Amino acid sequence: MSRLQPRLKATATSNVSPQSASALSIPIPTSKEPLSRTATPIARQNSRLPPADPVSDRATLFLIRRTLCSHLSDKGRSTPAPIDELLPPLTSSNEVDLQLYALIAIIIREFVHTWYTKITPDPYFVEEVVKIIAHCTRALEQRLRKVDLESLLFDELPDLLETHVRAYRIANYSSHPPPLEGDPRRIYHSLWPFPALAPVPDNNGPLVQQQLNNEAAYRQLLVHGVLAVLLPTEDLENDCLTTLVGQIFSEMILGGGIGGKASEPWLLWEGITKIGETIQTQLPNSKAAVRLDRSNSESSNQPPLDVTGGNTKGWNIGWSIQRTFWLILQYAFLTFTTIRFLIVTVATSSSLPSRIPATKKLTGSAKTSDHISGPKPHSERTSDATIRPLKRPIIKMKLWSCVSSLFDLAIRMPWLYGTISMLQWGALAGPGELGNADGMLDKILSHAIQTRVLDPSLLPLLLRNARAALFPNNTLAPPRTIPSPAEQLLIRRRCAETILSLMPAKMQDIYFGAVKERRVQEVEEVLNVFSDSYCNKHLLYGVVELIIVRLIPELSEKGVDELLDERLS
Repeated sequence: MSRLQPRLKATATSNVSPQSASALSIPIPTSKEPLSRTATPIARQNSRLPPADPVSDRATLFLIRRTLCSHLSDKGRSTPAPIDELLPPLTSSNEVDLQLYALIAIIIREFVHTWYTKITPDPYFVEEVVKIIAHCTRALEQRLRKVDLESLLFDELPDLLETHVRAYRIANYSSHPPPLEGDPRRIYHSLWPFPALAPVPDNNGPLVQQQLNNEAAYRQLLVHGVLAVLLPTEDLENDCLTTLVGQIFSEMILGGGIGGKASEPWLLWEGITKIGETIQTQLPNSKAAVRLDRSNSESSNQPPLDVTGGNTKGWNIGWSIQRTFWLILQYAFLTFTTIRFLIVTVATSSSLPSRIPATKKLTGSAKTSDHISGPKPHSERTSDATIRPLKRPIIKMKLWSCVSSLFDLAIRMPWLYGTISMLQWGALAGPGELGNADGMLDKILSHAIQTRVLDPSLLPLLLRNARAALFPNNTLAPPRTIPSPAEQLLIRRRCAETILSLMPAKMQDIYFGAVKERRVQEVEEVLNVFSDSYCNKHLLYGVVELIIVRLIPELSEKGVDELLDERLS
């Protein structure tokens, strides 16, 4: 009976009435009993902590330790060893390594452990794979430091997008009525030929399988070329390893991702929608805030009701004078802020770093000495031009012409297009050449890009968001069912509405008109450049090939067999 005494005491009631205790949802214990005995199961359930964020640092470290460090023992240590002591570094940043190791852990758990654990319980295979990946990522980081990211992101990639837009519109806007019109895919492929996507597939015909075989061979060639440069020599001699790694990257990543889902129109539209929503949340005035400010301004602009029935003419004059005063004050403040910004910008532009490398400046000074010592031979001048390419001015990069071509600026508003072209020419060839390479405006724009867009501190956040989107809850998302044609139209419409939400209302009225439905339809017409998966493959494979060539320029000079012979000889 003595064993039952604590249970009898645990059921003792407190001085609070049952009604008040039920309202508090957690019963108040008596002074004689601890809280753990008096807490009911409902109270214990309510007192549980919320589930941890799957992309938090704590959950990420637990995922990495459980997947990649399970065979490493921490015996004899009071605290677990840090990740950077257990695993080799991937890059020079610990924050980037943490996010990359999380992605590697998910890929190995979902794509390697599912079949490798059925063969052998040996855990050291994962360790060898991680070492090979670390060797490749460190080599890529060193190569990435030598890449001109400004030119890649704002000139070369937009050039590919502009080529895709023009080829698609020419192929789909035929001048001949049916049945005299040509096949849009054949016209597109003739305008932008890509050997890996030839022949143009027909509807369920024999050319479909032939094109898929050529595409698979191209992916294998691309991956083996990368491995021939980045892999260590002892791993490159292992045919089993290169075949396994090449198959994973070429079929699972490039084939299933770039050549498969990523080329689907509805998935591209969803990706654009998510990017637009992310940008919208970062803006100082979100959509909800704009609506609230607009409603407040409308309500504040309305005069109060004259319940007394008096003369409102004098009140209207006073109200117009007050509005004029505040309008003049706002414009004066805007003018002062603009002038101050221009003065500060011009004053600090001289201290900004130069965009032209020091070697190029030395070459320019050497040209002045050529007039004294005589001109160099033609072969030597050619080699200097190939080794030290000129920097392209920011305002002359393809980003601006790509945006203009995408939204048909020259057709919709030729006067605006001509004005911008005149300003661009004046900045490049006008007095002082402010917009030319290494000019004042060019250095200011380059500094803004380096500090706002290419900031290395943004990379861990980008990788974290990408992991949350690709692998929700650090697992593979359930297979996505292909939306029906009606659902794909709704996805495209939502994407158009998201793009319009990023533009001010007055700009929408001027550019697209006052009718909302017309605005949405015209933006949907712009988004139709991604409505063909076969044409999208040209663009995506072109982007992948361009990035690989910029990181590994050896592939543009030598073939895969030649690179392998040099490494293995």
